[in-house]
Amino acid sequence: MLAILAPGQGAQREGFLSPWLELDGAAAHLRELSDAAGIDLVAAGTTMSDQQITDTAIAQPLIVAASLLTSRLLPSRPNSAVYAGHSVGEFATAALAGVLTDVEAMRLVATRGAAMAKASAAPRGGMTALLGGEADDVTAAIAAAGAQPANYNAKGQIVAAGTIEALDRLAVDPPAGARLRPLAVAGAFHTDLMAPARSAIADAAAGLDPADPHSAVLTNSDGSVVGSGAELLERLVTQVCLPVRWDLCMRTLGDLGVTAAIEVAPAGTLTALLKRDLPGVTTLALRSPADLDAARALIDEHGTELVDVAGTR
Repeated sequence: MLAILAPGQGAQREGFLSPWLELDGAAAHLRELSDAAGIDLVAAGTTMSDQQITDTAIAQPLIVAASLLTSRLLPSRPNSAVYAGHSVGEFATAALAGVLTDVEAMRLVATRGAAMAKASAAPRGGMTALLGGEADDVTAAIAAAGAQPANYNAKGQIVAAGTIEALDRLAVDPPAGARLRPLAVAGAFHTDLMAPARSAIADAAAGLDPADPHSAVLTNSDGSVVGSGAELLERLVTQVCLPVRWDLCMRTLGDLGVTAAIEVAPAGTLTALLKRDLPGVTTLALRSPADLDAARALIDEHGTELVDVAGTR
């Protein structure tokens, strides 16, 4: 069984879309996604600096557009794969599973990025990865500092989010055995501090009529398979204030019997986590067009077992 993974914010790099736009039709497709988002994603993916594309309002539409662009270059076999996205990557998987159109996903994620950027301005917040340590000790230290767990990425990798003051307190008194690594994001994502953004996303989502997914698609809230398009859209709205349970998504991938996983661009982060937690799964990070032949071969080999969406809810 095959999984298609869509990465989250922070995976983007300066110029990473340049080789993709040399493919026939790719630049035109990206311009269409740019029009939907109201952002020049061609420039964002080719000529803007790392500092410019760290801006949440640009980064989120750029990442989702890259995932849609590169996944559409792969053979499409409805109901033969399970889809899972990390944080903003869930908007890409909602489109890939047929819940939203590409245009709807881009418009919604543009609203999300802009709203989260605005919510990050006051109070000023950030995120810090804690690598190692006992999970209970790590979460206790995060709470003691006044921050919140934002991402449970894997065993031994929890991300804290909160105000700059809270993260400073965490750095002064870290949990035993954990290394702290501040992340290059501008806000306390997936915490209560994103409540204003949640309201903006809810308003934008209210006019949509989501379809039920044609393939199994996982939710970050608890790692389960969601068979209702309306429920998945609601979870996209509320997830902005809830922790990302990527650890539970990976557990579900294992329970479903996934044998191979392809991470679409900007790829690398999720396949690295999968290699550690599910070492028996064959992984491929779609970093450049040179990886397309290998991806198509994986799909031919592993994308033939149908996923029963109703049976895996």
